[in-house]
Amino acid sequence: MTKRDELENFPLYQKAEQIYKITRGLIEIVPADNEFLQETTVRFMMEDAMIIPAKIAGAQAVDLYDLKMENATIIRKAARDLYVHAGSLRFDKDIQDKDYIYLLRNEIDEFRLLFIDWVASFDVWSYIKDDWGLFNPPGVSAHDKDPDEDIPFNPDDFLNFDDDEDDDNKDD
Repeated sequence: MTKRDELENFPLYQKAEQIYKITRGLIEIVPADNEFLQETTVRFMMEDAMIIPAKIAGAQAVDLYDLKMENATIIRKAARDLYVHAGSLRFDKDIQDKDYIYLLRNEIDEFRLLFIDWVASFDVWSYIKDDWGLFNPPGVSAHDKDPDEDIPFNPDDFLNFDDDEDDDNKDD
């Protein structure tokens, strides 16, 4: 099974794709002549609906806790914004069929439950300390000493650029 197949079979990603499809259906019922809704709510909803599966794919492609959490934060914001924008359409007199609104909001509620379990599955031991302090695993602070600082690393030991030049000059 390819990474792409794994992603497409992942329940959270599948739910994100459902949210995207429902959002596309919902924006179809927004009157095309309502320029305000088209330029604001519809545009923002489509952006949010597209961000969610893209960021899930990005998070699934990495192992590091901090990168997964960064993607999860963006997903959470997009899902919450989408929920609010859809809800705001309930009060617009130009929207006749409000079933899509409730359908989308219910899908986002189901997505949230899958999301909670997904985030809880992140490996807290696979991380690089976040010096900004936002995406460190529990118990790790931005003020903590970075454990990698004690690892002696001299790139010349691995790259040997100077040695290569010396070897080239020996032939002269």
